[in-house]
Amino acid sequence: MADEYVVGVDFGTLSGRALVVRVRDGVEFGSAVSEYRHGVIDRILPVTGVELPPDWALQDPEDYLDVLRTAVPEALADSRVDPADVVGIATDFTACTVLPTLGDGTPLCRVPEFAGRPHAYAKLWKHHAAQGQADRINTLAHERAEPWINRYGGKISAEWEFAKALQMLEEDPQIYARTERFIEAADWIIWQLCGLETRNVCTAGYKGIHQDGSWPSRDYLAALNPDFADFAVGKLVHPLSPLGGRAGGLTQRAAGWTGLRPGIAVAVGNVDAHVTAPAAQAVDNGQLLAVMGTSTCHVMNSDHLAEAPGMCGVVDGGIISGSWGYEAGQSGVGDIFAWFVDSSLPECYHAEAAARGMDAHAYLSELAQRQRVGEHGLVALDWHSGNRSVLVDHDLSGILVGLTLATKPEDIYRALLEATAFGTRTIIETFDAAGVPVRELVIAGGLLKNSLLMQIYADVTRLPLSIIGSDQGPALGSAIHAAVAAGAYPDVRAAAKAMGRVHRNAYLPDPDRAAAYEAIYAEYQALHDHFGRGGTEVLHRLRRIRNDARREVATA
Repeated sequence: MADEYVVGVDFGTLSGRALVVRVRDGVEFGSAVSEYRHGVIDRILPVTGVELPPDWALQDPEDYLDVLRTAVPEALADSRVDPADVVGIATDFTACTVLPTLGDGTPLCRVPEFAGRPHAYAKLWKHHAAQGQADRINTLAHERAEPWINRYGGKISAEWEFAKALQMLEEDPQIYARTERFIEAADWIIWQLCGLETRNVCTAGYKGIHQDGSWPSRDYLAALNPDFADFAVGKLVHPLSPLGGRAGGLTQRAAGWTGLRPGIAVAVGNVDAHVTAPAAQAVDNGQLLAVMGTSTCHVMNSDHLAEAPGMCGVVDGGIISGSWGYEAGQSGVGDIFAWFVDSSLPECYHAEAAARGMDAHAYLSELAQRQRVGEHGLVALDWHSGNRSVLVDHDLSGILVGLTLATKPEDIYRALLEATAFGTRTIIETFDAAGVPVRELVIAGGLLKNSLLMQIYADVTRLPLSIIGSDQGPALGSAIHAAVAAGAYPDVRAAAKAMGRVHRNAYLPDPDRAAAYEAIYAEYQALHDHFGRGGTEVLHRLRRIRNDARREVATA
């Protein structure tokens, strides 16, 4: 009997990746990447040239379809697998990436009369322009003692569905009125594959405020804005499907895009971080998975429900059916390191790195690795893209303290690496205090290749650090869900055991370095609470000044 295969497709921030995987053991046979033609739209709307306000981040959903048209056939060709032996396909997405559509799933940005309207496009996870709406959502929820607010650590994020939809209503009511379905890209892409609208429990729970079988009430939404009263029932409500479930069969049209057989299983949509947990065999209680890339998403399962302040949510079945899934995150990690290298690194460092056959990140890491803990005399706050957990405030910004005329680029670079580790430790300690203890840190994502960064995380958190055994964790995780949807395994846990891969205890904390980090972490905590918990509003004032100045330039 011939082996069976599945395809996992990971839709990231800048590109989509397809991976062909053998069902019986998770061996990867071929992959391909499709870069998004429009990338992140954060300055000017394509074609029309409409200038976007600050903190916007949009995407064109046609780029997602291009991944199906190019990356999937190329991955199949690379694998040399017969498409007749592929039994299922599954996808994952960044979240909350959400878009307005007509009733048949047509994105509003594809409707000619709306092509120049920013609110007609998909809003990427890093769209942070709805912070004002998020603040009102949170204030009203606490005033009314809404039962769901503490499931999200006390704050709904500006990145999520309700804040983005309320912003759309209040800034472009015509687009809002024309929106028949407001849907996560994770679910929209499944609609394109199998021709049926589905909604997954993961995005509905974490990004859509769906708890205990219901959405926020009509009365609550009307109190936010009378025209928002029917948002949930009119644009969101749909039966929710479990992760690993079969959404439907691949349509003839989608088969033509992908080169796969029509009718094969299409799995229910999922989120990139959550789908990676089974790929890293991080599905047991106490295993905190950190998917580290441009940002970091932290997910963990538990057998009981608790409420952890500042978390991104706790959802029944949000990662694995039968467990409570917890989520936290950091809005900027790899993005912060890239910003420093792209904007602030002297040319002589780039030249020396090139002369040694290294990229700038590897060169800076080598220099920084020679330092003793604390030698640079710096401490930074990792808020360059705002704070997702535990403060849930995207109007915050980064801070670097301790600069002198003797400070070198490698000093700053190491301080930025450490700042992100301190942010993860803050999340871990919040989980611990809430009664959801973390006993192992598991890393996935592109940043695990930086051994200095990994050792810093082990030393700062004082936890054993395991790393995923695949370079393509989300795509492998999607493939695992495709295998379950195709009936090859009874559930995701069983598929993860057979198809997932992890290197246990790849990094262990060094007692001396861990002890030395305590003093720096104490300073990080002091700055974290002063600038993030009301000691001063200077970061918010500076953000308002910046935004006002940019608006004046845009209207000049």
